[in-house]
Amino acid sequence: MFKIIVLLITISALFSACAGSAPARSDSARDAEEGARAALAAMDGGGTTAPMTAGQGGPRPAWVDNPEMVYSRARYISVVGHGSDRNQAERDALARLTGVFGQAVQAELRTVVSYSEAIRGGVIQVSEDTQVRNAIITSAQMDSLVGAEIADNWHDAGNNIFFAVAIMERERTSSLYADLIRSNERIIRDLVNMTPQTRNSLDGVARYRLAATIADANRVYANVLTVVGDTRGINPAEMTRGDDFRIAAAEIVNTIPIGVVVSGDRGNRIHNAFAAVVTRSGFRSGAADSRYVIRVSYSLSPVELPGQPNQFVRYELIAGLFDTAGGSANIFAHPAMVGREGHLTMSEAEERASRAVERRIASEFEPALRSYFDNLIVVQRN
Repeated sequence: MFKIIVLLITISALFSACAGSAPARSDSARDAEEGARAALAAMDGGGTTAPMTAGQGGPRPAWVDNPEMVYSRARYISVVGHGSDRNQAERDALARLTGVFGQAVQAELRTVVSYSEAIRGGVIQVSEDTQVRNAIITSAQMDSLVGAEIADNWHDAGNNIFFAVAIMERERTSSLYADLIRSNERIIRDLVNMTPQTRNSLDGVARYRLAATIADANRVYANVLTVVGDTRGINPAEMTRGDDFRIAAAEIVNTIPIGVVVSGDRGNRIHNAFAAVVTRSGFRSGAADSRYVIRVSYSLSPVELPGQPNQFVRYELIAGLFDTAGGSANIFAHPAMVGREGHLTMSEAEERASRAVERRIASEFEPALRSYFDNLIVVQRN
């Protein structure tokens, strides 16, 4: 059984600035990175990994000029970065390591943010191993690839330049990414396997959008595998694109009717304003007995203002989207719209109030409802 939850993702909060201008990491971010390193070591089955040292100075390490002298090409992909402090050097190294995998991976890396956030929220269970999940989340926070790690760093005190070497172990990366891809494919099949009734609902839209997010992450992982050199039988050309699932979600939206029920309306003006919002949002205009209904309460009341020559009226509008299946759940509630309008006559004051409400429905309610629909991307198991 699935239910929809809304996840608002602020990408800027997850990604710091690019290497060379990145601010120093917080203690929590450094702790997360260290935890990810430990997780990656654990995923390697306890075997030996590249040496990890404090790198506080001393003789110039060989890897600064040629990382392959320490981290063999046969076993590792390695890149050196530098900066004015240790944090900048490490971020530069991670960014350069990502660059090894080409522009396609660089451009699509940010698509993994939604995927990692779904893992963080417990929506996607890619592994029973908490360390694996933490490594995926940390990679998104560090704007780096899963499996990337800082193996060593060194401070050139004479020139006050910090160096760091980022590595990915080929064997471990191939195994991890292939397992993630296959796990994600199973999740996708589970998401899109639903009854016609579920498919033609907002739940169905959410499922397809989550499937699209997971498919995007899979394509990034598959492209990494091709560069690592061992795809473990994964063929990127045969993988479903995220856009295919987004198209399916958009097609479902076009079939869903949303009704509008208004109390206190005058001449159907408020009803018509909300019906226009429904159609502009891509849905069908539905009847009052549709599964999804926007319910509206609209009222006008006179306002006494002593000493004023004009007549004033106060308006209040309360609206929300309800799912009537199995009850009547309010799945989207908008803050009440309250205001006051005046004119020489009460009838004209009421007319001005109605016009003001119509404008606010288009300028306030509509974008809020669209944002709600746009962010129906996470499906949670009960």
